[in-house]
Amino acid sequence: MKNTIIILAVLIVLGVAAYFLYPYVMKKGDTMTPEEVTTSETMTPGEAEQMTDDSKTVLGSSVQGRDITAYHYGTGDTNLLFVGGLHGGYEWNTTLVAYQLMDYLEQNPTIIPANVRVTVIPAVNPDGLFKVVNKEGRFVASDVPTVQAETIPGRYNANNVDLNRNFACDWQKDGMWRSTPVSGGSAAFSEPESAAIRDYVAQNKPSAVVVWYSAAGGVYASNCHKDVLPETVAMMNTYAKASGYSAHQTYNYYEITGDMVNWLAKEGIPGISVLLTNHTDTEWSKNKAGIDALLKEYAN
Repeated sequence: MKNTIIILAVLIVLGVAAYFLYPYVMKKGDTMTPEEVTTSETMTPGEAEQMTDDSKTVLGSSVQGRDITAYHYGTGDTNLLFVGGLHGGYEWNTTLVAYQLMDYLEQNPTIIPANVRVTVIPAVNPDGLFKVVNKEGRFVASDVPTVQAETIPGRYNANNVDLNRNFACDWQKDGMWRSTPVSGGSAAFSEPESAAIRDYVAQNKPSAVVVWYSAAGGVYASNCHKDVLPETVAMMNTYAKASGYSAHQTYNYYEITGDMVNWLAKEGIPGISVLLTNHTDTEWSKNKAGIDALLKEYAN
């Protein structure tokens, strides 16, 4: 009986204390207004972007719900966009070179001109990347199967669509990769990954775009049934000269439909494809030289 009375007294004291201290310890978010209750499922891409900080933006989610994230460096008005991982685990080295760029910018922030903001999207196709490396986020080369044939399924997203056939320049439902038929999706931008890129570009209007692919060992200009933009030619020559890659105004190995960089040209945005020489190396010293040259070219 005595113990019961003591326990009840302690509970009463704690209850009184909680009542008077609650207003001081309550944190924002413990009770939310209807405006604060808005979730990512109900937000538009523009609203979702406004919810992020200055260092990164979640552009959207993949078919399997993985974030597609853009990382930002510098604060200038000239936005240079670098993109890797469009072909996921098949071209995993393009994601690694994007990670190397991110590390380089974090360690050397003063190399970014005052008028420039660099944005890096390391993995447009995170589901295809996961299919090969079996890791979320960062990975290393040793996580990748040594047999290249095992990486081919990672080229496609979780809907088995080749994302570089899903953009609105010459889009076709049935595309080709070399001599292999591939799906271009049910319509241009039918896939959440390509739609996330489309929306980011529409909202931010990048000044110039570099997209890494593999493997051919060259820098390729973009166009969509028009002359190559003069600024695209300048970008191509600057990157190629500094890096040592060969420069090409056209990609004519086989017909490509729904290509991302050609769609950028259709939108009037200068863009180049940088094709790494093989599927395993990032060739960082070459790409660093090309990036440094572009930063100097776009400095005021």
